[in-house]
Amino acid sequence: MSVSVDGYVAGPNDGPGNPGGDGFTLHDWALAPEGDFRGSGVAGKLMDEIREAGAVVSGRRTAEQADHWGGVHHGEGVPVFVLSHRQPDPSVAKYPLISYVNDGIESAMAQAKAAAGDRHVHVIGARTAQRALEAGVLDEIQIHQVPVLFGGGRRLFEVLPSRVTLEIVRVIDTPEATHIRYRVRR
Repeated sequence: MSVSVDGYVAGPNDGPGNPGGDGFTLHDWALAPEGDFRGSGVAGKLMDEIREAGAVVSGRRTAEQADHWGGVHHGEGVPVFVLSHRQPDPSVAKYPLISYVNDGIESAMAQAKAAAGDRHVHVIGARTAQRALEAGVLDEIQIHQVPVLFGGGRRLFEVLPSRVTLEIVRVIDTPEATHIRYRVRR
């Protein structure tokens, strides 16, 4: 997840008509000047790692703001499991790789892991990541810490029920972001 130094994954006024909030720049580290994802360098390598996922678990808010990625997350044909308490809009039926899961994060992760086989599951969305941590079904966290202070918006880890201890696995420092991979210690 891309995050500001002060812990925000979205800025003020984040919503369906304004994904990421006012002046959203957190994904700029991964984007080429023409707006496509970079295919080379550190950003390209990290984007390749994301694309290696065998399945995705996303929160509803994130999925809806991205218009369900047009049914194909990051251009790859992997299943996406959207965590939600409500049924999807009927328009989602046109995306056969998008499945809504209404019975909790544990079920969403189990379905995603089964679909992913020996590949990893990519978890996106602040609240979804929080729920996965709380349930003990998240093994690693990749943070792309962007040198900006938002001062408000949607925090990545707003409230957790208890302390979570992390182990640093890898740090890659670039001018656009510091990329830190953590393993969740149990």
